Amino acid sequence: MLKEIQQSELATTVWEQLENVSDPELDEPITDMGFVERVEVFASEKVEVDFRLPTYWCSPNFAFLMAFGIRQEVEKLNWVREVTVTLMDHCFDVQVNEGVNGSCSFDEVFSKYCNGEELESVNLKFLEKAFIRRQETVLLALQQAGLSAEAIVSMTLREFDLIEFQGEEEVRQKPRYRSLLVSRQLVSGSDDPAFVTWTGEQIEPGNLRQHLSELRSVRINMEFNGALCRGLSNTRYKEVEIGPDGPTLVDFIQGRVPSKSFESV
Repeated sequence: MLKEIQQSELATTVWEQLENVSDPELDEPITDMGFVERVEVFASEKVEVDFRLPTYWCSPNFAFLMAFGIRQEVEKLNWVREVTVTLMDHCFDVQVNEGVNGSCSFDEVFSKYCNGEELESVNLKFLEKAFIRRQETVLLALQQAGLSAEAIVSMTLREFDLIEFQGEEEVRQKPRYRSLLVSRQLVSGSDDPAFVTWTGEQIEPGNLRQHLSELRSVRINMEFNGALCRGLSNTRYKEVEIGPDGPTLVDFIQGRVPSKSFESV
């Protein structure tokens, strides 16, 4: 059985684990997007996670992918005995909750409720977008550092690992890009090129400009969707900035106080 102070510490580790779950369309952690509503760790080592999406009709595909991602990430914690994931305020919440907390495999549930689509193929589509966005960030940073197109496209993974970026976004995206590069087996060793297309094709120096233009169009679309999601979420749940002295009576009356909790029971 867990003591109360342990539960609080373990709740922190759950929140940290949830940073690994991204909105599949935006490639942003669901914690940064404000989707996680509640995390509770019980003395029985059971974990409950409630999450919500910006609108009542957000794509069921996205909802399932995030729900499954939450469960998979929390289950990686070796002290967790049971996980319950709950999607709130969504037109498909009953199906998602039954699926993610049921005995069927994720593939079976996803296919049943998502018009026969295969979970892996849908997931790959969004991983490609994530790869594109992450790659563009580090490529632009290398350009801004003064590297030529020839130096960039010929850079090996070993050389890329030695690069030290200064900007916050490129520092954040460098390990995320590398992770996808390796997990998708687009490199097999440290001497392989650090920059290839999603299909593993070499990028020619003369084509780098066009390649970046194509990456940019995908990124702009993702950023637009991200801004739209945040705006819809803030409007729906009335989550606004609270003053430095804390919420006032008016904030509570108008429902402006964020309901995220960090509880241990």
